[in-house]
Amino acid sequence: MSCCCQTEESTTIQSVSTAIQLSALEDLINRYRGVEGSLISVLQGVQELYGYLPRPVLEHISLQLGMKKARIYGVATFYAQFRLTPVGKHLILLCQGTACHVNGADKIETALCDELGVEMGGTTDDRVFTLTEAACLGCCSLAPVMMIDGQAYGPLTPDRARKVIRDIYKQEEQSREEVGA
Repeated sequence: MSCCCQTEESTTIQSVSTAIQLSALEDLINRYRGVEGSLISVLQGVQELYGYLPRPVLEHISLQLGMKKARIYGVATFYAQFRLTPVGKHLILLCQGTACHVNGADKIETALCDELGVEMGGTTDDRVFTLTEAACLGCCSLAPVMMIDGQAYGPLTPDRARKVIRDIYKQEEQSREEVGA
């Protein structure tokens, strides 16, 4: 079943985008084919292309590079840098370091989970945000702190954390309106 408002143009754009990703994937595989110890580099490249490591792509890599799926999944699940599920457009890292913990990171987490309607580690239904925690962001003077797309926000209160999220949602809305105009 397809949306009645999906146009032929949007289907073509999606097809072109998919073709570009597949072409880039094949380039990546060919670049590392036969290179010993290159699996992490391949997985990093795949994640850069797709935003995460899709299972069908990992299976394709297994076939193309002649590696067992278990080895690929073992590496993908061992390193924290890799994600096996899609993430939102904006990645929120909530610091759980000592300074943040003693300054109320738990209250910030509660406010963010409530505001976003997700649990820690979750992605919003609209795929705008993914909420994750970080052991330490190295911004202790801003404790409690969160980082969104590389931008640090702190010191936070639950209300300030909610406001940051609402402001980003407003920016997203304005961007969609500008594109639609």
